[in-house]
Amino acid sequence: MESKEVREKFLKYLEKKGCKITPSASLVPENDPTTLFTSAGMQQMVPYLLGEKHPLGARIANSQKCFRAKDIEEVGDLRHNTFFEMLGDWSFNDFFKKEQISWIFEFLTEEIGLDPKRLYITAFRGSPQNDIPKDAETVEIWKELFKKNGIEAKEADFSEKNGMKEGERIFYYDENKNWWSRSGNPENMPEGELGGPDSEIFWDFGEELKLHENSPWKDQPCHVNCDCGRFFEIGNNVFMQYIKEQGKIRPFSKKNVDFGGGLERIVAASQSSPDVFKTDLFLPVINHIEKISEKKYAGSESENDKCFRVIADHIRAAVFLISDGANPSNKAQGYFTRRVIRRAVVKAQKLGINENFMARSAEIAYNIYDGIYDFPKQKVEEELEKEESKFRKTLAEGLKRFNNLVSENADSGKKLLRGSESFYLYQSFGFPKELIQELAAEEDFEFDEKGFDNEFLKHQELSRTASAGMFKGGLADAGEQTTKLHTAAHLMLAALRSVLGSHVSQKGSNITAERLRFDFSHPQKVTPEELEKVEALVNEQIAEDIAVEEKEMSLEEAKNQGAVGAFENKYGEAVKVYTIGGFSKEICGGPHVKRTGELGAFKIIKEESSSSGIRRIKAVLN
Repeated sequence: MESKEVREKFLKYLEKKGCKITPSASLVPENDPTTLFTSAGMQQMVPYLLGEKHPLGARIANSQKCFRAKDIEEVGDLRHNTFFEMLGDWSFNDFFKKEQISWIFEFLTEEIGLDPKRLYITAFRGSPQNDIPKDAETVEIWKELFKKNGIEAKEADFSEKNGMKEGERIFYYDENKNWWSRSGNPENMPEGELGGPDSEIFWDFGEELKLHENSPWKDQPCHVNCDCGRFFEIGNNVFMQYIKEQGKIRPFSKKNVDFGGGLERIVAASQSSPDVFKTDLFLPVINHIEKISEKKYAGSESENDKCFRVIADHIRAAVFLISDGANPSNKAQGYFTRRVIRRAVVKAQKLGINENFMARSAEIAYNIYDGIYDFPKQKVEEELEKEESKFRKTLAEGLKRFNNLVSENADSGKKLLRGSESFYLYQSFGFPKELIQELAAEEDFEFDEKGFDNEFLKHQELSRTASAGMFKGGLADAGEQTTKLHTAAHLMLAALRSVLGSHVSQKGSNITAERLRFDFSHPQKVTPEELEKVEALVNEQIAEDIAVEEKEMSLEEAKNQGAVGAFENKYGEAVKVYTIGGFSKEICGGPHVKRTGELGAFKIIKEESSSSGIRRIKAVLN
């Protein structure tokens, strides 16, 4: 079954169960500094899991775009991806375990056609130290469902130590495997955090994968959570029924459900392919790489095949990241976009692809998602071309220097890449630290991470600016003049959005008593005429001597009122909103003047590029 059919069947099935279908959120979370990327479908659902009313009701489902930066180094095997889609459904104190487990079992076995004999389940064995009982209720529901399909599903505990035995199908694991909260184990949960036991669903690709003579796990105890490749997690039912209060885990007043199933993995299971890169979500890109490299993909563990998988994953990821506003840069989300592009280019060079290929490969990714997602194609291709061209200028020279370092150190008998050497590759050739680590590992060289970090710190000391010791919100201090410039920055952001468009958002600031420096999203240079308009608008607001009003409200209320700015508080907590007439409304935590008339004359002294897609303005008050 291909991806479009699986995605469509899931959403239609949950719609029949009374769920309202919501669109995917952006990969770049809006006004949420607590995380760089949307890495799970539940992120946008947190307020409703905590008790807020969802405008569409208590039953929700969607297919959410996700990006997991922590998986970049894992990409290259048969199953890991940085960009993927998560099929999800949620119950906000509506249906619970029996309905959720029954529905997902029915969806997988009847709608998708998976053989129930090849499904295996995990459940939470409890946490006595936190007074959380074993989740026997979940196990009984699963056993009954298997029984209706003529399967005796025996339960087992400690299979991670003892291995699986004949007939065992449901396995208990501790909080490291089968407890879910955003902060991990119950002990790590902060006050007010939700969590609960989960029940994962695994697909069995066959014992022969583990028993293969080349498998490093062939003599290890086999269980569903081992890494031999036999079992593949395809879904996870999380039952958010606990909350951390007064230092203890207590039952929550509401019983919520959060299900997530990887689209790529469910498609692979439906095709009985342990290699997700052989599904329709990747194969067109793989075929394209075969054509331009004149090499074949075999799905093996060879270095060439790993290169194919990295390139295929990273092309898709870069297309989606740029589409959602994460242009390549050295900061925040843009750093990871740059990293996946550069990593793909290095792997392409190993396959003999020595000319720019990323931008012309983007069309393949668009076609995979035709009718599902829209892409700003011109923007995506311009950013890919620009970043690849920039990197290729130094790539060959940088790899040559790396190879020389390897040869020199090998000749001296030391298989070590020193910190000064690796930092030179970073500073002179734009090789990200992680890429240097990878290259070193491929040559069986030790990477002196501490030495690299020390060199990096020295570099920061030499190039540091007034950003050292910044006050909250990018302020160097809370003095009078700094406070005035901070308030002026609010007016300037509103003016920039008025003149350039609502796409403008703050990307960083550094404010001292002498000047303000303000970074914002905008794809091209701001013209002198536009800067004049911005300056005039700010000075108009100053001349009107408008009161700067402060009000505390909930995050949701701030959003509903159209406030902009970085949301520095967790969902459900109060935020401070500063309003300047009908001109500016912004969430902020720093100090402000009482009236705009206190500011004086506003003057822009410089506009320049900060990084790709990010502009920088420096301004003063006279």
